Amino acid sequence: MTIEINRPEIEALIQHRLDSGGFASVEDVLHDALEMQGEREVWLQENKEAINAKIERGLAQLDRGESIPGDQLRTRLAADKAAWLADRSGS
Repeated sequence: MTIEINRPEIEALIQHRLDSGGFASVEDVLHDALEMQGEREVWLQENKEAINAKIERGLAQLDRGESIPGDQLRTRLAADKAAWLADRSGS
């Protein structure tokens, strides 16, 4: 099988992964990416009901006027993301 990559940003991502030393070949990079995608799909399917419940709860809160300003939300989401990334990297 031959795979052609026409988007320079994808090629750059692959090259960055190779340069990091964590992967020996393009095939290794693609295999890892596809494995991660598969794990994400499984997780989403396993957590679909909980995700939908949280969305419904959030919509109900909005309907009741229980919201926060956008700038506060962005700050909170950025902090949550940083904590998640730190936890994920083992830091």
